Amino acid sequence: MNLNIPQLYYSKLMRAIVEFDMIADGDHILLGISGGKDSIFLAYAMSILKKRLHKDFKLSALTINPQFKDENGRPALFDIERAKDFMAELDIPYEIIDVDIAGTIENTPEKNPCFTCAFFRRGAINRYALEHGVNKIAYAHHHDDAVETFLMSLLYSGQLHTFTPVTYLDRTQLTVIRPLVYFRESEMVDAIKIHGFDPVKSPCPHDGNTCRQEVKELIASLGKTIPDVYDHLGAAMRKGALGELWPAAKTRAEMRQTYFEYKNK
Repeated sequence: MNLNIPQLYYSKLMRAIVEFDMIADGDHILLGISGGKDSIFLAYAMSILKKRLHKDFKLSALTINPQFKDENGRPALFDIERAKDFMAELDIPYEIIDVDIAGTIENTPEKNPCFTCAFFRRGAINRYALEHGVNKIAYAHHHDDAVETFLMSLLYSGQLHTFTPVTYLDRTQLTVIRPLVYFRESEMVDAIKIHGFDPVKSPCPHDGNTCRQEVKELIASLGKTIPDVYDHLGAAMRKGALGELWPAAKTRAEMRQTYFEYKNK
């Protein structure tokens, strides 16, 4: 396969790799592949880096089949063979493993299905990485994902938080990298169209009906009247963006002495 992307795309890729120092000699990087546009572009981009960088590192790829079922209780269509063929063209060792995430979601209806899916998917990938001598895991999260996570955190938990481009996992001693953090989602769509790959449809029964989708649509709606809203959210994710905030709430014990000083005067 002739590996090539526009210079703008390569510059964004290199900015993330260099700014956050994502790749070192001797790394074995496992790519999390869903078969969607983002993870397929990740595999393609990492193959380009392997070809061009003066770094000696290995790539392999893994897909978790969550074993979702359709409305009739039959296995949902998960046409991952196209992704398998694409990985072969890129010469990336690739494996698919089944994890009964669907069964776990069904047995724990009180929990958010997206949280359950993400938790068990990450756990399966981490176990596979440790069993196969992997030290880094690459996910295809892009800039839109980070901005949406930031706003979701504020709206649903009252915290200012998003994922980081590089995350070290103390318990497993694995490092998670996100080389696509400077790409917009629309660029993923364009890149995959250019290379003629038809993304694999997600087998998830909740696809398109999630809190993330609601936040994505909220940002798009706000953008109609506040043109810079997306850029402002992106800027707010940086540590240096923090302005004046209220102090942390005090406990009753911390306020007790002051309270009685007011009462006793």
